[in-house]
Amino acid sequence: MSEQYLDRLDWPRLEQQLDQDGCAVIPSLLSHKACGQVSAWYPRTELFRSHVVMARHGFGRGEYKYFNYPLPELVARLRSALYPRLLPIANRWHEQMGLPERFPETLPAFLEHCHAAGQNRPTPLLLQYGPQDYNCLHQDLYGEHVFPLQVAILLSDPDQDFTGGEFVLTEQRPRMQSRPMVIDLKKGDGLIFAVNQRPVKGTRGYYRVTLRHGVSRLHSGKRHTLGIIFHDAS
Repeated sequence: MSEQYLDRLDWPRLEQQLDQDGCAVIPSLLSHKACGQVSAWYPRTELFRSHVVMARHGFGRGEYKYFNYPLPELVARLRSALYPRLLPIANRWHEQMGLPERFPETLPAFLEHCHAAGQNRPTPLLLQYGPQDYNCLHQDLYGEHVFPLQVAILLSDPDQDFTGGEFVLTEQRPRMQSRPMVIDLKKGDGLIFAVNQRPVKGTRGYYRVTLRHGVSRLHSGKRHTLGIIFHDAS
């Protein structure tokens, strides 16, 4: 990942997709080499602050680890580089949804707000799934301050490393049944998606729809994902 690559992306198109579906794919956000390097971090306990086994909490099957501060350089660079590019969308969404919070121009300034509110634990994470593992539909909400977008990067090859294990989003509109979306990701692709709610324009202005995300059951192999969440946790 480089700043130049991010600069070359068609951000108006990505923004349009986010407004339409609540998600948008950045192809080849990480190289295959970088994906392998990040996946290989999983056994390195010194990089992480906590280890969650999903079945113990009713979250599904599989496990994940939250990184500790200081974040690995690659994770920190991704978080810092993506934040300002998603910032205009985040602030516009909040305005359209009638939410009062506006986000500052830089990630350090936003994290200062999080830490002042007691949200001082880092939230970027590395997830690992094996055969029959899955992640229940959920939202990554950790406190008062919530940046409305996050990014998941698939580190494994769905053609070679695992089968099944699709990324799933559901969207609940008022007085309507939930809309499911299954996202086709390739190794190294990043998916931008709504953390909690997003605005949709109706006949009487904007209204809020609620999104949840998860991972379908793996049939075989092993799947790693890097999650970039911009707000810290309480």
